[in-house]
Amino acid sequence: MTISAAPDLTIIQPGEGRSGTLGSIGVDFKFWGADTGGTLSVVEHPFPVGALVPPHLHTREDEYSIVTEGEIGFRSGDREVVLGAGGYITKPRGEMHTMWNAGKVPARMIEIIQPAGFEDFFAAMSDLLTSGPPEPEKLMALAERHGLEFGEPPWLADIITRYDLTPPPGPR
Repeated sequence: MTISAAPDLTIIQPGEGRSGTLGSIGVDFKFWGADTGGTLSVVEHPFPVGALVPPHLHTREDEYSIVTEGEIGFRSGDREVVLGAGGYITKPRGEMHTMWNAGKVPARMIEIIQPAGFEDFFAAMSDLLTSGPPEPEKLMALAERHGLEFGEPPWLADIITRYDLTPPPGPR
C-alpha cells in the first residue's frame, strides 16, 4: 500500500493576510486559489457606513456571503434582503447584484468565491487604486480580463436613497 503525502495545510491567523481597498469597501485576502487547488478563494470585506458596491455580474464564478458584523443589504436580480450577523446568501454568476452597508455602524462579511480566480481581480484593483482613481479604460480592461460586467440597473437610485449610500463613481 502506498501512502501519499498529506496536502499542504494553510493557516491564516486572525488579522493575517494581505489587505487593500476596492474603493467603497475593503478587502482582506484569506485563501487564494493557490491555497485550494483553484477550487475556491476566500476574502473578507469590511463595509464602512454608507458603502455601496457598484452593481455588477460575474460570468465565471458564484459567490457565497456570510455577514459577520453589522447589517449588509443584498440585491441580486429582482430579490433584495438585509442580513445581520450570521446571515448567509448565494449570489449566482450571470445575475446583476450589489451589496451595501444597510446600517449605521461598520459591517463585515466573508466572501467565498467558486471557482477561485476572482481574488486576482481584487488584488489588481487594490493595486490600481493605490495611485488614485483608475482611468476608466484601465478599470474596464481589468474587469473584462476577469469576466466582470458593470451595470446601472433601474433599482439602484432607490437603494441609494433608502439607505443614504454613497453613489458609485460615474455618470448618473
